[in-house]
Amino acid sequence: MTTKTTIDLLRRLCETPGIAGREERVRQLIQREIKGLFDDVRQDALGSLICTRKPAGRPARRGRSGERRPTRVMLAAHMDEIGFYVRHVDDRGFVWINPAGGFDPRTLFARRVLVCTDSGDFVGGLNPGGKPIHILSDEDRKKIPPIEEFFIDLGMEAAEVKRRVRIGDFVVLHEPFVEQPVSVMSKALDNRVACCVAIETVRRLAKGKGGGHDCELVVVFTTQEEVGLRGATTAAQAVGADIGVGLDITLACDTPGVEENQRVTRQGDGVALMVQDSSMISDHLLVAEFEAVARKHKIASQRSILARGGQDGAAIQRAGAGARCAAVVVGTRYVHTVTESVRRDDLEAAIALLAAWIPTVT
Repeated sequence: MTTKTTIDLLRRLCETPGIAGREERVRQLIQREIKGLFDDVRQDALGSLICTRKPAGRPARRGRSGERRPTRVMLAAHMDEIGFYVRHVDDRGFVWINPAGGFDPRTLFARRVLVCTDSGDFVGGLNPGGKPIHILSDEDRKKIPPIEEFFIDLGMEAAEVKRRVRIGDFVVLHEPFVEQPVSVMSKALDNRVACCVAIETVRRLAKGKGGGHDCELVVVFTTQEEVGLRGATTAAQAVGADIGVGLDITLACDTPGVEENQRVTRQGDGVALMVQDSSMISDHLLVAEFEAVARKHKIASQRSILARGGQDGAAIQRAGAGARCAAVVVGTRYVHTVTESVRRDDLEAAIALLAAWIPTVT
């Protein structure tokens, strides 16, 4: 099972606000957590954090230009969560928003949000415009308002809202991280789970004999994945990996109302190896390598295919001359809501698999 230290890290990652284009608070937290784990840490122009760990052994392959160098492995974990940007503050002090990432409006009714500004963070209520249910017609009760009809009430005087909140300030859903008997529940598990997995994996490697690996390991905490893999695209061009691994969550629709053939993953069956999603088809030999390591170390794993959705591995796969890529993902229930849920043993399986696989790369 996962340790208390791992869960505490995941809690702090999830409760730190950071949407696409405004990941700086998450990045600062990660920078503190990874101190001493990497030989080089730098931030690129899009805000991604590129962290390189040198190999413990000698170079074992020739690069594309003929030079002798270690295999370069890039792990990508995006820092951003879905959220909103402020697009308008009206004369009554209501704040209107524009989404950054994919939302189902059905999940947004009467949600608490955090409006993050230069002058402080303010808790507000997110609601759609219109009448309360007590005076709605039967026909109107069936309608689901589009996101553009939602606004935030900060409970402030209009003049104070206009003074403190500006167009371009960012907004996140505001709910606590909750520990359950076998799972954790929070907003932003997508994709702070992967950030946690990446950090904990390198911590385990650092404790291993001789530093833990003979490949050159580049862990990139990327920006703007939720709006099109933007940070991973530029970072992958800079890194030039031989092998890429997209770290992310994926759907676990093993819940009432979803047919068995659409569940994608089943929670409790271990870390998932994504064979295909709408952004990438994984290298089948690389998937087989991961499975062999999982069998050897008795790590629970499962295969998955996601009909719609993508992850940062696709950007690594297409960068430069291309790279062999796979996606290592953790099945998550209720994705893109404040009740996202991950099992602790599936989280542990992801960390264990990566920590066991990386030393096998030569």
